[in-house]
Amino acid sequence: MDNPAQGHVPSVFPSPLASRYVVLPVDQVDTDQIMPARFLTAVGKDGFGKRLFHDWRYDAAGNPRADFVLNRPDAAGAAVLVSGENFGCGSSREHAAWALVQFGFRAVICPSFADIFRQNALQNGLLPVIVPGDCHHRLVEWARNDPAARLTIDLAARTVITPDGQAVGFPLDRFNQIRLLEGMDDIQFILRYDAVIEAFESGGPRCGVSVADPPDPMSPH
Repeated sequence: MDNPAQGHVPSVFPSPLASRYVVLPVDQVDTDQIMPARFLTAVGKDGFGKRLFHDWRYDAAGNPRADFVLNRPDAAGAAVLVSGENFGCGSSREHAAWALVQFGFRAVICPSFADIFRQNALQNGLLPVIVPGDCHHRLVEWARNDPAARLTIDLAARTVITPDGQAVGFPLDRFNQIRLLEGMDDIQFILRYDAVIEAFESGGPRCGVSVADPPDPMSPH
């Protein structure tokens, strides 16, 4: 799967997102496995989805490996990837996030992420969800027992609903929550307040807004 519409301005994150999920139960998945360096020569942001996990998905002759999770029929259409500790470690290539989004993933659930990968993911509309170890273990076991298992991510509530209906909260700052819910990059977010910025710079009326009391980004415009 490769969605060329992704990898530019982030698209609105569906909330709630209900989806099947696939499990790659490997710790320390680095960015060179997610997006091998030899494929980084392309100009532009498109076409990386087909290279996602290339060296795990294909053998030396370029044939799909039947035992790799993304090549299994039940993986088709899954919007959530569950993987292990310190996902996205290694070099800080943004292409790793592009590849995951272009393949069709909207979220990755792990016990922990490499910091730079996490920031790259958030900048590109990919939600990195950190869950406790016991929740992660249950998600892995459910998928092993039922490849069609589904979960729900409620970004507005910052909650994962597990296949048995248990709600598990996850950490996410308000700024990135809003950007994902509304499909904005940093510049688009700032431009929402261009009138306030212009008023401040011109020395005109501040409309009751101060740096210490910014407008609520979730209020109607």
